[in-house]
Amino acid sequence: MTGQLTAVVTGGTRGFGRGITEALAKAGYTTVTVARGDDADVVADVAAPGVAERVLAEHAPAVLVLNAGAVPDIRPVHEQTWESFSAPWEVDVRQAFEWCRAALRGPLAPGSVVVLLSSGAALAGSPRSGGYAGAKAMVRFVARYADEEAARLGLGIRFVALLPGLSPGTGVGDAGADAYSAKQGISVEEFTARLGPVVTPEGAGAAVLAVLDDPGGAYKLSADGLEVLQ
Repeated sequence: MTGQLTAVVTGGTRGFGRGITEALAKAGYTTVTVARGDDADVVADVAAPGVAERVLAEHAPAVLVLNAGAVPDIRPVHEQTWESFSAPWEVDVRQAFEWCRAALRGPLAPGSVVVLLSSGAALAGSPRSGGYAGAKAMVRFVARYADEEAARLGLGIRFVALLPGLSPGTGVGDAGADAYSAKQGISVEEFTARLGPVVTPEGAGAAVLAVLDDPGGAYKLSADGLEVLQ
């Protein structure tokens, strides 16, 4: 790595995003974080139209990691409103759509890799988080659709989905732990202990580096490492 290649990470200042940004920086990439907080390199709503095109045109990343997402409203389905239920679709799915669309239409340079953070909830569901599980399943589909289009068009860009399990210590993970410990009538500490080892921000960073040169299209991510999904 020469240090001249750039990696853009949405939601790159906290949780998994922080771990991913740090791992990419240690690997020699110039990192650019995009988030709403003032501590981001680019302060923006990642799901807003035009943001992806502007950032990709300015920074021309060799690696793009779509990690940002909404913390879902934690309530049973009958206590949700459509607005709360659909929030992950408006952020997580729209981000995937806007940035993958921009990467294909730009396009990014041949050899570029786009990594989308989906969730293990896309496989197992998540009945206390509204539309979150369905949104994350759609994020995985967007990665696959974009990868197929990149291949069809001969662009030389790869799109990869990572599906990490519930991980307390991140914004979404803490919300999930609170919800499901309450549902089971146990403390958050007991629920977390029952989970066993979970994916850490550092583990997420290592996983992103691992998939940059791997041809697989989707991976389940646990504390034990990566598992290719069919």
